[in-house]
Amino acid sequence: MSREIATKLSPEERELEKKRGELAALEAQLVQLELDLATLQAELRTFEGRYLRFVGRLYAELDEIEAQIAEALARFSPKDHAAQQQAMHARRQARESAQAAGPVDTSETSHTVFHPSDSLKRLYRTVARHVHPDLATNEQARIRRHEVMAAVNRAYEAGDENRLRQILEEWEHSPESVEGHGVEAELVRVIRKRAQVEERLQTLKSEMAQVLASELYQLKQKVEAAEATGQDFLATLAKRVQEHIDQARARLKEVLSKGYPYA
Repeated sequence: MSREIATKLSPEERELEKKRGELAALEAQLVQLELDLATLQAELRTFEGRYLRFVGRLYAELDEIEAQIAEALARFSPKDHAAQQQAMHARRQARESAQAAGPVDTSETSHTVFHPSDSLKRLYRTVARHVHPDLATNEQARIRRHEVMAAVNRAYEAGDENRLRQILEEWEHSPESVEGHGVEAELVRVIRKRAQVEERLQTLKSEMAQVLASELYQLKQKVEAAEATGQDFLATLAKRVQEHIDQARARLKEVLSKGYPYA
């Protein structure tokens, strides 16, 4: 903008231009952080499926055998309060492990790793910059944007660039994309948007910190570090758990073979 044009702007218009520039920078930061978090969450979901397939089911199997052992010992000693409590705890643990492991997924997609392309990331940023919920100016618009953003995240996780383009095109032709007029109204709108974006940024940073501190993320880091040196951490862990399963089965067989009542 030339100095001649700038001098023709009113104080309100100059302030509006300044606030718009600040908002644009914050929005870019917001969209990038949204992308980073969405990517990390998708990677973790993929890794979690891989972990459950290789190790989680084994832990569930081990917990089930341990529960059977504890229940057998409890039946052998019906008056032993500690044995009864241990049996209840072991069964609860087995149920939780089985629920966490979930059904076995043998589909081809369960073996994939989430690797978004650069073009997919760029498209995500573009769409998110237009439809992000924290850019809404009222609650009704926020609800609508949340719905659209959820569709954006699903398309991104599926790697569906065509769907992302479709969402963007639909949004650009929607009533929600139409902005009001007037310097004063626009200045207030920009100030409010900035406050919303700053608040969302803080929330995202907190969510990102929680994800990075999670046990699942730490395990993923260990697995990837091992793979970088040619080691299969999950296979090693699975082998170790299988050894515990074999030992537990032998112990269960021994307990049941003693011939206690109700065994």
